[in-house]
Amino acid sequence: MSTVSPPWSYTLHLSRDPRSPGIARSTLRSVLTAYELGELAPTAELLASELLTNAHLHTGGPYALHIRPTGSGQLRVGVWDKGSTIPSGLSAGFAYGAMPHGASEGGRGLALVRAYADSWGASLLGGPEGASGGKVLWTECGRGGPMQPSEGRS
Repeated sequence: MSTVSPPWSYTLHLSRDPRSPGIARSTLRSVLTAYELGELAPTAELLASELLTNAHLHTGGPYALHIRPTGSGQLRVGVWDKGSTIPSGLSAGFAYGAMPHGASEGGRGLALVRAYADSWGASLLGGPEGASGGKVLWTECGRGGPMQPSEGRS
């Protein structure tokens, strides 16, 4: 594999189209294959899928997928959108393994992110004169065998 300097990163801007999360997952898989990181694909795709779907369902504008390696041998997957609210599922008080009550089909995505990511977080982005620049929700995953919940890691 050839060395890329500076380290690689990719950003895919996505339109408000129900096909966008699937297109982003395919792109992520292609990038990981190109950099010989295909073993990360199951976990990275799950994490990206949850964040992309939340951006698609809960914001009214475009969103973007960002992929880059970190210095610690991890892969960082981030999703930017124009929203200005950090989901409560990524807050420090969210209990490990917590799932929504009842038979709801929604609301489980961020619990999956917390279970399968090695680390996760969120950042609000500022703009000129306090205008919202949106937010980025991010996760990291690394090599370590088959996808397993990351109990206790954050």
